[in-house]
Amino acid sequence: MKNELDCDLCVIGAGAAGLSIAVGAVQLGARTVLFEKGVMGGDCLNYGCVPSKALLAAASAAQTIAKAGDFGIHTQAANVDFPAVMAHVRAVIAQIAPHDSVDRLERLGVRVINATAEFTDRDAISGGGVRVRARRFVIATGSSAAVPTIAGIEAVPVLTNETLFALNECPRHLIIIGGGPIGIEMAQAFRRLGSAVTLFERDRVLANDEPELVDVVRTHLRAAGVVMHETIDITAVSPAATGVSVRYGADGEVLGTHVLVAAGRQPRLAGLALERAGIRYTSQGITVDRQLRTSNKRIFALGDVIGPPRFTHAAAYQAGIVIRNALFRLPATVDYRALPRVTYGDPELAQIGLTERQARERYGASVQTVQTAFNENDRARTERQTTGGIKVILDKRGTILGASIVGAHAGELITLWGLAITHRMKLSALTGVIFPYPTFGELSRAAASAFYAPKLFSRWPKRLARLLLAIG
Repeated sequence: MKNELDCDLCVIGAGAAGLSIAVGAVQLGARTVLFEKGVMGGDCLNYGCVPSKALLAAASAAQTIAKAGDFGIHTQAANVDFPAVMAHVRAVIAQIAPHDSVDRLERLGVRVINATAEFTDRDAISGGGVRVRARRFVIATGSSAAVPTIAGIEAVPVLTNETLFALNECPRHLIIIGGGPIGIEMAQAFRRLGSAVTLFERDRVLANDEPELVDVVRTHLRAAGVVMHETIDITAVSPAATGVSVRYGADGEVLGTHVLVAAGRQPRLAGLALERAGIRYTSQGITVDRQLRTSNKRIFALGDVIGPPRFTHAAAYQAGIVIRNALFRLPATVDYRALPRVTYGDPELAQIGLTERQARERYGASVQTVQTAFNENDRARTERQTTGGIKVILDKRGTILGASIVGAHAGELITLWGLAITHRMKLSALTGVIFPYPTFGELSRAAASAFYAPKLFSRWPKRLARLLLAIG
């Protein structure tokens, strides 16, 4: 006989989404059970956000040494100790891991079962010799790297984000398949750490972002020595004396030592037996409504397993929606109008709200735009970080619809624009904000000032000023 458990909430998956739900629920007094068949913390901690940003930080340190001469500081070239770099990456993971650990969750009161879970019917799951019945279930099993269908790729030991950070030797020549945020970030990191890098993208790189801002990122990567092939298909991958051969186009070929696949994600659905619970899904993920309920209204799903947007911060936001619906019966719904995304290269590229193309498709010719450049900002000048700019998208009334930033600290600067979009603010609201000087934050006010300057300094305001001066 299996052990039987009854609880208020049962969560499948201990990644960012599942942990947020489990911790929130138990702290609100819900009897909570959590299943996790793999490592606690999921992709974000072990294979995604944390290790990739730690690696980027190491690569940035090497770049700082390389650029020190620009500030009159002369040093020898950086000597990259790649095993030590990877030890740094693993140390960062180890520092954060206790926060996501079984020990912490059990001390909070969560019952953690380290096993695969599968639905046995519409209101029960089993795994690890335990059968669990719950008032509500949450599926948060995440996603894994999607390996594209390319002739011969199965014969090559390709890297994914789940294996990349286990390397202890720097690839001599890393070939990256995929020009989304992961591909771009890793291209820059490994190039700065000493690898030759070739990147392939069948569309254009960072295709969802503003094209002119992507051009800035593309130019920097190419200047750093990253070879980029866009709008081209890979025809075959095969073993070679160097390690791997990648053929592309009509007769192109590049030889490398390693291949990293960063060409999208696929939801982890295998083994859940979703049909037994009456849960609908597609190849893109579990189907949910705006309250994140599945077709079985007692079961919620969130995070990567439901498809885009696949971000850790999206999962944390979705967790709040699920908590309100599952525990408080509040009809909370998702609203992604102000959901940011950031590619953490150098320069960073951040986007929130609508792009210009999306805005024009929705609102037509009435859409307005304004831009300001980093090279007009004094703080950027002092730090020699003058590459990039801000682009803001507005409706005909001046209400902020979206913003894109490419440049230093773009991921930090974008948050202000998220606040503006959330509260449907007009651009004029930023003209009255006092920013400390000198800061990169002044770029946001500069964008607002640039929009209103032509009206403020037009003929009629000048006439009015002269008239008022003459009067008194």
